[in-house]
Amino acid sequence: MTRMPALFIGHGAPPLLDDPIWSGQLRALAADLPRPSAILIVSAHWESAPLSLSASGVPLVYDFGGFDPKYHQMTYATPDASALAARVAAMMPSTEPVHQHSSRGLDHGAWVPLRIMYPEADVPVLQMSLPTHDPARLLALGARLRDLRDEGVLVVGSGFLTHGLPFLREFRIDAEAPGWSRDFDAWAGEALTRGDVDELAAYSSRAPGMPYAHPTVEHYAPLFVTLGAASDPGLPPEQVIGADGEFWMGLSKRSFAVA
Repeated sequence: MTRMPALFIGHGAPPLLDDPIWSGQLRALAADLPRPSAILIVSAHWESAPLSLSASGVPLVYDFGGFDPKYHQMTYATPDASALAARVAAMMPSTEPVHQHSSRGLDHGAWVPLRIMYPEADVPVLQMSLPTHDPARLLALGARLRDLRDEGVLVVGSGFLTHGLPFLREFRIDAEAPGWSRDFDAWAGEALTRGDVDELAAYSSRAPGMPYAHPTVEHYAPLFVTLGAASDPGLPPEQVIGADGEFWMGLSKRSFAVA
């Protein structure tokens, strides 16, 4: 079976579903990938320790407000992912206990981009919680998941490379990106191009635009699960979306695949 890449994607917000440009980019990204046997996704919107896994066949989590009510009526009913949940639990060491939720579904950090990438909802999807913000621990967690890629599983870290919502002046898809968003995006893009994981992990002291780019860091942290799942975290990724400085509501769209 072809080894799947691992992805880091910006998941936007529910209005992303109506944006023809970014939606088209995500659809093209999915079309260029081998078809996954299943998807394991870590979203910024589920911070929970111990490590937790979502349930299959339960309602979506509509963890947002202020948008058109139509988004609260959307569904994304994917096949049962309990086999993948069992596989992930078995891969974790005794020092990383796993909690299997019976009622927790996919949040918008998972179902919004996947609804675009795999609109038929015919691939099993398992969401895993973000148990820490520590880059070293998340890199190690991603490394434990690496073998899943040889089993056809698409490992996805879902966040936003910049996420300074309190500091945005306007909420429009085509809003101009603030300086702090552009500066952080350019810094991260250069570090990714070099494969400099240490630089990326030292964002709090080295990245320009902080703390405005990430007043809280849950949208940046999934990056390290993706890099940890890479065959070689030090190899530059293929920067497939936003590599030339593209923004959405002033936030970085930068998304990429690693081999």
